[in-house]
Amino acid sequence: MNAFGSEADVEHDLDFRLLINTAVSLFHRRPVLDETTTWLAEQGYQVTILDASSWSSEADVHAAISEALDFPSYYGRNLDALNDCLRDVISHDYGWDADATGFVLAFLGYDAFALACPGTAQTLLDIIAQRSREAALFGHRMICLVQSNDSRISFDPVGATPVLWNDAEWLDSRRLAPQADTGD
Repeated sequence: MNAFGSEADVEHDLDFRLLINTAVSLFHRRPVLDETTTWLAEQGYQVTILDASSWSSEADVHAAISEALDFPSYYGRNLDALNDCLRDVISHDYGWDADATGFVLAFLGYDAFALACPGTAQTLLDIIAQRSREAALFGHRMICLVQSNDSRISFDPVGATPVLWNDAEWLDSRRLAPQADTGD
């Protein structure tokens, strides 16, 4: 898949809107995330969803991601090794089908993990943002979607770009107002 061409419908192509400012987008309401991942899957993206709500240590991150992306047995289970293996993922060595339009890594309940391991949570998003930028250099699309039950969560910039709320929940009033269905 090539990078977006001049024919991209920048107002309607959700993938373009997700990637235009940052590779990592925040979601509060689960139905908004579900609609997004469904649309992306329908467009041919490989979508991998991981439940981060029970992660309480860096070891939990490594176990979940290495299993989901089929990392090799020699995977070192530290953040440097994760960074290295994600380089292999963007090269389609494993974990990402080369025939897919792009790759989406979505985390559910990331606020719980960020509370338990704030430094690792921030670094993980930074690594993914850096690998997404590198993937783009080769015409590949890598998107990270981060669902949080905390509607006020924020992160420092990752990959030298901000972590922003998705279009549907950009306005505080769309996240902070009481919702009948939070997707829990």
